[in-house]
Amino acid sequence: MMDSIRLTAILAFTSFISLTSWSEAAEKPTHLFILSGQSNMAGMNPKLGFEPELKKQFPNAVTDYIKVAVGGRPIRLWLSNDWNAISEKYNLNKPQDSVPENSNYYVQILSQYKKMLQDHPEPTSVTFCWMQGERDSREKLSSAYEEALNTLISNLRRDLEQPEMNFVIGRLSDFDQGATSENWEAVRQAQMKVANDDPHGAWVDCDDLNNKSKGDKTWDDLHYTQEGYELLGRRYVRQAKALIEGKKPAADGRPE
Repeated sequence: MMDSIRLTAILAFTSFISLTSWSEAAEKPTHLFILSGQSNMAGMNPKLGFEPELKKQFPNAVTDYIKVAVGGRPIRLWLSNDWNAISEKYNLNKPQDSVPENSNYYVQILSQYKKMLQDHPEPTSVTFCWMQGERDSREKLSSAYEEALNTLISNLRRDLEQPEMNFVIGRLSDFDQGATSENWEAVRQAQMKVANDDPHGAWVDCDDLNNKSKGDKTWDDLHYTQEGYELLGRRYVRQAKALIEGKKPAADGRPE
């Protein structure tokens, strides 16, 4: 009889603790992130800069993220059916044929986001972190980049059902593009304009993330240093936090 009473008490206490833990977790805000882009996003290991900064900046919240990034890819592979109209509008003569499923990065984002929602069905905020543009500048497609990026953000807000989705853009670095430098600079300017024109947008400066040296030689590389990738992740989180809290993000792209 006594053992039965003890067992009942233990089960009741365990149930109370479980319900309390579940209730506390349910009351915490949930912030979700989508990391996407080409090689410099692919090269950023979120566990080394991004994740630690999430824990630092959001100690009393639940955070999670997905990442869809592949090197050397133009923005049109995130736009699917919208690209051809944009290309024609800017006389680029660069139509987008049907995209194989494994190269349709927009569809991959939607699929992974849907899975993430299974664990976090009612997020407090969603932030899109973007690091891309190198391929478009090299293909001299800079004239369409601003509209293409705005279209991508608009599509995500619609399809994720997050009309106030925040976004943080990693601005192309100061890598010397030589013959295509004019297009490179145009993409940089477009990225800042898209971010500055939107109350839920911010950008990250990457000019100090690619400084490499060997012996007496120093140069600004296309890809970042390991320390640079870690700082990129931290800057994404810091700018995102400002947006989430309704504050102004760092205007110089280098949040402290």
